[in-house]
Amino acid sequence: MNVPHRNTTARRKRIITRTALGLALVALPVTAYAADFPEHATTQHRMAAEATGLDNPAKKEIAMELVSSAENSSLDWKGQYKYIEDIGDGRGYTAGIIGFCSGTGDMLDLVQLYTDRVSDNPLAGYLPALRRVNGTDSHSGLGSGFVSAWKSAAKDPAFQSAQNDERDRVYFDPAVSQGKKDGVGVLGQFAYYDAIVMHGDGDDSTSFGAIRKRALAKAEPPARGGDEVKYLNAFLDARVWAMKQEEAHSDTTRVDTEQRVFLNKKNLNLNPPLDWKVYGDPYHIG
Repeated sequence: MNVPHRNTTARRKRIITRTALGLALVALPVTAYAADFPEHATTQHRMAAEATGLDNPAKKEIAMELVSSAENSSLDWKGQYKYIEDIGDGRGYTAGIIGFCSGTGDMLDLVQLYTDRVSDNPLAGYLPALRRVNGTDSHSGLGSGFVSAWKSAAKDPAFQSAQNDERDRVYFDPAVSQGKKDGVGVLGQFAYYDAIVMHGDGDDSTSFGAIRKRALAKAEPPARGGDEVKYLNAFLDARVWAMKQEEAHSDTTRVDTEQRVFLNKKNLNLNPPLDWKVYGDPYHIG
């Protein structure tokens, strides 16, 4: 697979939270923020956000292509089921359509789900090793055999479905749900999704929840009667700040020359045609 721009700047912090001992692997639901201000939400804002959300099939396809442009230097997100490599970011192997990582727990959850559904699969035998390396960048018990097994499993529609389902459960659905509660439209929901893909939602200062709280301190969201463009600019400002806190995320073009471009054009519904750049490479959805 030719992914010339895939590097540590294209990856995310995932679902890591930090403890005094190092990395604790906790996936906290974004819905924990759902009750922040429902009493302020107007019917108009709720209807606007829910009318055509990012979960609309056509919009969801756009979201997958946008993320893939940043993560894989390609719009072909379905071509990434078989992807696996260690990109040297301290999270072990990164693999699949959303960058499941052996060091952060989401790869373990994915392989467990796949094994629950298909007990006799190429990856099932690696579950003990995945449990042991969880929270580290170790390849112990994995190595080339695991890499080959991943690529073999990626041909199985059941494994592809498992990747889709875990992506939705951990990242996509929580982001869209919170976006709708905040009264933001398709672009805002995508901004949330892209943020949780990269940063996860832990308890540290660069998690999705912390980014959102930083934005809320600067601007009111539509659910509180605020201006959507102003709020999303505040959110993207907070996102850029979070990205710059870690060298692996310091290239902010996925915000500056992608999301901010759509926002400046007030394309809050992500209506095609869409033109953007990531890491200097141009992309187009017609």
